[in-house]
Amino acid sequence: MTVSLHWFLPTGGDGRTLVDRHAFSAGALERTAGGAIAGVRAPSLDYLVQIAKAAEQLGFEAVLTPTGTWCEDAWLTTVALAQHTERLKFLVAFRPGVISPVLAAQMASTYQRLTNGRLLLNVVTGGDSTEQRRYGDHLDHDRRYARTDEFLSVVRGVWNGTARSPYDFAGEHYRIDEAFSALPPDPLPQIFFGGSSAAAGPVAARHTDVYLTWGEPPQQVKEKIDWIRSLAEREGRTVRFGIRLHTISRDSARDAWTTADRLLDDLSPETVAAAQAALGRSESVGQQRMLALHGGKREGLEISPNLWAGVGLVRGGAGTALVGSHAEVADRIEEYHALGVEHFVLSGYPHLEEAYWFGEGVIPELAARGLLTSVAARGGAPLLVAGGR
Repeated sequence: MTVSLHWFLPTGGDGRTLVDRHAFSAGALERTAGGAIAGVRAPSLDYLVQIAKAAEQLGFEAVLTPTGTWCEDAWLTTVALAQHTERLKFLVAFRPGVISPVLAAQMASTYQRLTNGRLLLNVVTGGDSTEQRRYGDHLDHDRRYARTDEFLSVVRGVWNGTARSPYDFAGEHYRIDEAFSALPPDPLPQIFFGGSSAAAGPVAARHTDVYLTWGEPPQQVKEKIDWIRSLAEREGRTVRFGIRLHTISRDSARDAWTTADRLLDDLSPETVAAAQAALGRSESVGQQRMLALHGGKREGLEISPNLWAGVGLVRGGAGTALVGSHAEVADRIEEYHALGVEHFVLSGYPHLEEAYWFGEGVIPELAARGLLTSVAARGGAPLLVAGGR
């Protein structure tokens, strides 16, 4: 089993600071004299193209695009970026509650044809009721997961349906009559899915191809893997595993930790307190696990060797980073890989520069250890062999 590396597209803004996700709201712009925010970059198409091309050149398999009211639409953004790349895949995050499952199945089919099969799907059930209500979704946490269960059943059913043998479904949240795909996606997109709650586990076991966890210490990650694997076995399925992490990789450990300290120095106590209060209201069990790693404190943020929880002081979702020399970061990836983690969805601030730090520093380390496919090890260049592809 080799490692699959993925990068991240900051469609909510990027920069040299951790406080960037909502930087382009009207209120934030009004608070600056000239309408610009120091150290923050707008998520323009030109800038996102730079990141996508860098990821492709460096050997990343795909890029994750987030979903939410604070960022650009993932479907539209990535299909535009597909026109500027050749091999890079797009891990498109979307929320089942705001789109018809039949329409989602159709969109995925079209996407695969337009991009020659470069779509991966990241299903985000949603752990923040306030944001869900912005989309008109008023279900509570557990019922959202129940709806996701039905949603994914319908999506797969539609892909398998035909005009002669259409797909019907009757559930609590969806009733579908005679649905089918005129042209099913080829290949079927892999479905990535995450969730730490009791309601999420069975959904992952029944439907997901790759179960994603945020970057917790190895022992906690192992416990999650064992949990999902056992649930999947009861369903007669095999699930692969992935992890979502930030990275700060440098030529020396000292340089890496200096960069982490600088990111922390940019955060005022008031900024951290406000972020922690907002994140503490989340219904997401995974988010609460992230908060528990640091407890809102700036001390003791290296919660496991080279695993730094400083990002989670102000950022929701993935709140930990691998920090260290290129060899040390490769060590930690190898450690997670030994537990069964195959997919690594990575990011860093700023995303353009950090892609190069990781791609030129850590990827050669992983290649030397035999953990990468030939394409990733050679920086994305296709390997040509006689009679092969």
